[in-house]
Amino acid sequence: MAEKDNEKMSREEAGRKGGEATSKSHDKDFYEKNGEKGGEATSDSHDKDFYEKIGKKGGEATSDSHDKDFYEKTGKKGGEATSDSHDKDFYEKIGKKGGKANSDGDNN
Repeated sequence: MAEKDNEKMSREEAGRKGGEATSKSHDKDFYEKNGEKGGEATSDSHDKDFYEKIGKKGGEATSDSHDKDFYEKTGKKGGEATSDSHDKDFYEKIGKKGGKANSDGDNN
């Protein structure tokens, strides 16, 4: 609903127009810096409990909207990325660490 016959623009339309104008006049670097500042501000004003709650909420939403195939593909991608960036020594260390944890009675 544009301004016609003295009608005011809706908040939604004003926000959309403002966002479009901003995206035309700013580059990727602007958005990265802006996001980093927002992330730092959020980190300064929230504790571990906040991040646990939003992580749980996000995990539940993802679980509700994705099936087993999604998790298999994601796990495979993660495993391949880990394999590409780590050597045999890494796997030996985590294998020993996992073996020790299991022998100590830790199930995690």
